Amino acid sequence: MARFIFITGGVVSSLGKGLASAALGALLQARGYTVRLRKLDPYLNVDPGTMSPFEHGEVFVTDDGAETDLDLGHYERFTGVAARMSDSISSGRVYSTVLEKERRGDYLGKTIQVIPHVTNEIKDFIRIGEDEVDFMLCEIGGTVGDIEGLPFFEAIRQFAQDKPRGQCIFMHLTLLPYLAASGELKTKPTQHSVKELRSIGLAPDILVCRSEHPIPEREREKIGLFCNVRKDAVIAAYDLKSIYEAPLAYHAQGLDQAVLDAFGISPAPKPDLTIWHDVADRIHNPEGEVRVAIVGKYTQLEDAYKSIAEALTHGGMANRVKVRIDWVDAELFDREDAAPYLEGFHAILVPGGFGERGTEGKIKAAQFAREKGVPYLGICLGMQMAVIEAARNVAGLTTAGSEEFDHEAGVKRFEPVVYHLKEWVQGNQTVARRSDDAKGGTMRLGAYDAVLREGSKVAGVYGTTAIEERHRHRYEVDTKYREKLEAKGLCFTGMSPDGKLPEIVEWSDHPWFIGVQFHPELKSKPFAPHPLFSDFVRAAVVNSRLV
Repeated sequence: MARFIFITGGVVSSLGKGLASAALGALLQARGYTVRLRKLDPYLNVDPGTMSPFEHGEVFVTDDGAETDLDLGHYERFTGVAARMSDSISSGRVYSTVLEKERRGDYLGKTIQVIPHVTNEIKDFIRIGEDEVDFMLCEIGGTVGDIEGLPFFEAIRQFAQDKPRGQCIFMHLTLLPYLAASGELKTKPTQHSVKELRSIGLAPDILVCRSEHPIPEREREKIGLFCNVRKDAVIAAYDLKSIYEAPLAYHAQGLDQAVLDAFGISPAPKPDLTIWHDVADRIHNPEGEVRVAIVGKYTQLEDAYKSIAEALTHGGMANRVKVRIDWVDAELFDREDAAPYLEGFHAILVPGGFGERGTEGKIKAAQFAREKGVPYLGICLGMQMAVIEAARNVAGLTTAGSEEFDHEAGVKRFEPVVYHLKEWVQGNQTVARRSDDAKGGTMRLGAYDAVLREGSKVAGVYGTTAIEERHRHRYEVDTKYREKLEAKGLCFTGMSPDGKLPEIVEWSDHPWFIGVQFHPELKSKPFAPHPLFSDFVRAAVVNSRLV
């Protein structure tokens, strides 16, 4: 039966609960334990799939097709444990489930209330798979005191009461602000946050305190005294140059030992941190640097492309180089020539996105990379724009475009080289979709197989001709244009097993130009970089020596 660690946050948001949870999971793994991490989000959306990237950052997709919070990406990158649909829940999903049960009559005519019906639903979610691992880490989104979070805090309070004593602990993240005028770290916000937590029946066993300055021993003792936490369970969390230093930094501060002590696990297995020492060495001792331009439409918020940025870092680590990312707004090229902005980059990446805004700029970026021989990686929409660019500028289809843009504008303007996907095979069944379907959860989502052409560049990158990658899209490149495009050198080197859906395209006469319909960044990890990103950065290194 799993032991449960509930991670909450206080004072302000964005303190790094997800990162702390992921690092703790990695440390417990280093001691030989099995772990699973979960995210409980209080917002009323059923999932983040319909949220703007500006609103919520990227949407992380699991193998089984769940659209989840970006923190699940941290969990996977640090532990290597593939997230599942059962690892992410929101208030919206909880209330939807409760109301569906009420409509079916499952509650036998009872009055439906937050306690016990909503809290029971949350507790049932937390219990899923509890017999599969040694530790279950559950992060509660938001901060203590948020009205939306109250049912979740009440649910974990009840859950801990239901379990045998010593099977659940609570870890609380807070902020220790530094006042330059007085030259002091102030503990009062942490005290008030813990007071708020205790007022709803939760007493933290471990406090993780974010701070820009070292925490003096006197302040640590004060926090322990006023917050009723053992002094050695007050853990300092300092700003780091790289998030991948977090496991070593938290271990140095004693976080994993504090957790084991809270559970009364003694003696505990010694940790093997070899992997994380190697990761840190590759980050801090690069043997060169490459510049990569990410030409996107959500570049004002880097979290919108979180997994891509991390996957590029992993590719750099695989090649022992630092990858310097420059964020380039695709809309800039709607008005100006792309060349002056893209000269000097060693590689160009065009990521996914939705809607027509910025797409002409992405097409110009693909054209620049093709004509100048610059390594290019197009992901999802980035692949589609590369195909449209080829159709317009090489194959002579001057009105080539995407049906998505015509749907958005409400008028037919383009020859649909990219069309709305109405039917596809998922497992043993056929899925059908219409363009006017509801938006939430109706895309081609999750892991699908692809077959790669023998002898293609991408088959060489993967080292195999059979792969499985995660998808998140409604539109596909139309295979009826395949013959015309391949005659001009744009080869369809990856297809769905039934041969109907293009998965990968590549220019046969280009040093490195690959477009993929799926999202390879979602499966990359610091200790296991994705092969596409590793080889993309390798190609950037080669190009850097030519520039």
